Amino acid sequence: MIVEQIYTGCLAQGAYYIESDGEVAIIDPLREVHSYINKAEKNNAKIKYIFETHFHADFVSGHLELSQKTGAKIVYGPNANPSFDCIIAEDGQVFEIGKIRIKVLHTPGHTMESSCFLLIDEEGKENCIFTGDTLFIGDVGRPDLAQKSNLTIQDLAGFLYTSLHEKIMVLPDELIVYPAHGAGSACGKNMSKETFDTLGHQKQVNYALQPQTKEQFIVAVTDGLTPPPYYFPKNVMINKTGAKSVEKVKTTVQALSPEAFEIAVNELSAVMIDTREAQVFKDGFVPNSINIGIKGDFAPWIGTLLTDIEQPILFVAEQKNIDEVITRLSRVGYDNIVGYLDGGIEAWKAAGKEIDTIESISADEFAKQYKISEGKLLVKDVRKESEYRAEHVEEAECVTLAYLSNNMTAFSKNETNYIHCAGGYRSMIAASILKSRGFDNIIDINGGFSAIAKTEVPRSNFVCQSKLKI
Repeated sequence: MIVEQIYTGCLAQGAYYIESDGEVAIIDPLREVHSYINKAEKNNAKIKYIFETHFHADFVSGHLELSQKTGAKIVYGPNANPSFDCIIAEDGQVFEIGKIRIKVLHTPGHTMESSCFLLIDEEGKENCIFTGDTLFIGDVGRPDLAQKSNLTIQDLAGFLYTSLHEKIMVLPDELIVYPAHGAGSACGKNMSKETFDTLGHQKQVNYALQPQTKEQFIVAVTDGLTPPPYYFPKNVMINKTGAKSVEKVKTTVQALSPEAFEIAVNELSAVMIDTREAQVFKDGFVPNSINIGIKGDFAPWIGTLLTDIEQPILFVAEQKNIDEVITRLSRVGYDNIVGYLDGGIEAWKAAGKEIDTIESISADEFAKQYKISEGKLLVKDVRKESEYRAEHVEEAECVTLAYLSNNMTAFSKNETNYIHCAGGYRSMIAASILKSRGFDNIIDINGGFSAIAKTEVPRSNFVCQSKLKI
C-alpha cells in the first residue's frame, strides 16, 4: 500500500495518491493532472477512483480532466450536485482499491456535501482518514462558505460539531489525519504548519476538539472569521461544472512586445501583475503594475486582490517563471490571461518606455528616521489584524492588505507613509497598489516587522479599536 501526500506550498493544499495492488485512488487533485497520471504509469497502476471531499472554493480541481484522461470514476459524498456524471456516494459506502477499502463518512458543516474518506488497510485496520476541509491540523473548516437562505453560519457550525463528534472523534486515536490544507489557507483561521497528525494528538491540542457544548463550539469556530476571498464562489461553480485543461489556457497566452503590451493595457483595461521579487521590482517596473511575487503566496493573493475573476490579466516575469505564472493563475481560476511582456522589464526599458520605482529602506534606516522624528512617523502595518495584535510598532496603524482598497483614506497624501508587513512580501504589494492609485509619498520597509523587531524601535501589543472597513 502506498499513501502519498502531494503538498503544494503556495496553495497550502494537500492532494493524495493512494495505491494498492495495481489500483489507484486520487483525493482532491489539483488542476494540472499529469503528475498523478505519470506516477500511476510509472508504477504500472491504473487510476480507478477520484475522490472529492467537497466542492473546493480556494482552487480549481482537476477531477474532471483526470477522469476524462484515465476513465476513473469521480466520487462525491451525499448532497453533491455537480453538472457532470459521477458517483454520489451514500454515507458509509465502501470502495475497493486493490486490497484496501475507502469508506465514505458524510461530515456536513464546512459545506453540506463535505465528506471524509476513511482508509482501511489490507489487514482490515483503520489506518488514516482524509478529512478535506472538515478537520485541519489545529483547526476545523470555516462554516461560512456554504450559507443559503435557509442556513446560517451558526447552523453550519452546528452541523460541523455533530459531524466531528459522531463521525471522526469516535475513531481510534492512532488514526493519521490527512487534511486538504495547512497554514496559509483561507479555508480556516488557525491551521498548523504541520500537514498531518494523529487524531489522538489533535484531540489534545486542537481547540475545536476540546470538551465543550455545541453552543460553545459554535462561538469558538465563528469568532474572528474574516470575509473569504472574492474568488471563492466562482471556483465553487467551476468545480461543479468542470474546467478546461491548463494546456488550453496556455495556448491562448501571447508573448507581447513592449508596444503590444502597452496597447493591450490601454484597450483591454487589463490588470498588470509583476511577478518578480519585491526588492527587484522596486528598482524599475511598468507604471501602474502590481507586484505579487511568484516566490510567495502568489495564487491566494491574486484571488484576494483581483475581485473580478474574468478581468483580463497581463504579467511581467522572468523568462524561467512564465509557465509557472500561468499555471498558478489557472489553479485559482484566473484563465483570462492575455499575455506577458516578451523579454521582460529589460525589453520595456530598451524600447524607451517609462518606468516607475518605489523607495525601500532597511529596518535600521527606518529606526534612525523614527528616532530623529521622535516617533512621529506615519507607519502603516499591512499584516493581518491578529499579527498586529500580537505585537506592532508603537503608534502604527493596522491596514490589512486584504482590505487595502476599502481603506485608502487611512493613507496620507501629504505625509510620508512608511509601510511594512512581516517580511517584505505583502508590503511591496501594498506599496505598488498605492503607487498605482497616485500615492507617491510611500516608503517600503524591507524585511518588515521581523527586521524592525531587531532594532530599538518601540513596540507595543496595545490595540485601539479597529477602524478597518472589510
